[in-house]
Amino acid sequence: MNLHAIKAIYQFELARTWRTMLQSIAAPVIATSLYFVVFGSAIGSRMMSIDGVSYGAFIVPGLIMLAVLTESISNASFGIYMPKWSGTIYEVLSAPISPLEIVIGYVGAAATKSVILGLIILLTARLFVDFSIMHPVWMVAFLLITSITFSLFGFIIGVWADGFEKLQIVPTMIVTPLTFLGGSFYSIDMLPPLWQKITLFNPVVYLISAFRWSFYGVADVGVAVSLGMTLVFLLLCLVAVWAIFRTGYRLKA
Repeated sequence: MNLHAIKAIYQFELARTWRTMLQSIAAPVIATSLYFVVFGSAIGSRMMSIDGVSYGAFIVPGLIMLAVLTESISNASFGIYMPKWSGTIYEVLSAPISPLEIVIGYVGAAATKSVILGLIILLTARLFVDFSIMHPVWMVAFLLITSITFSLFGFIIGVWADGFEKLQIVPTMIVTPLTFLGGSFYSIDMLPPLWQKITLFNPVVYLISAFRWSFYGVADVGVAVSLGMTLVFLLLCLVAVWAIFRTGYRLKA
């Protein structure tokens, strides 16, 4: 295992984040804060509680997941696509570093950024709503698993994409709608029976449900089921990354 190569990629990607603080950190935090102001303070104060939790506090886990999912994919896909676009990927390919080490470096950096962003949004939420965290260890665990899983997914997108527009297709057209429809702003128990069953085909439901359970001890889906579905998606992403390199696919501009 070439730890020096992994460390170099990891530190380079994190350094890019610090150089673009406004875009990487400030923009997602401000956008999420607006949700807290509108839905948490303004609208939430006029809505009844859900499962014994005030509406403003109820949407906190969902909004954190919305930011983490989107940024995990964007960070990882952009991180591997930019070297392809600029041609500097050949420096990585010519170095004594394996595909596994490349994945660890890029995915590790993207997941780290997402975890940092999620924690910042969690602290920011305190300025707008009052909430508690019943299972802090599980909260951190679900945050880590989700960040790693969707960073792997973003890496796959970055390898697949051959233009900037393709980098935005999945986060904008698929992930964001699934997150909004996955219980970020409501409990799926509030839906008609038919739509409750349809919603269970949305994988984001399980992520948000498990994450909300770590806060308040309430969930739309059983925690064991949610954890199992998350691990299955993580496994699928690992298999997809393995298949990309196993089949002889090469990163190229």
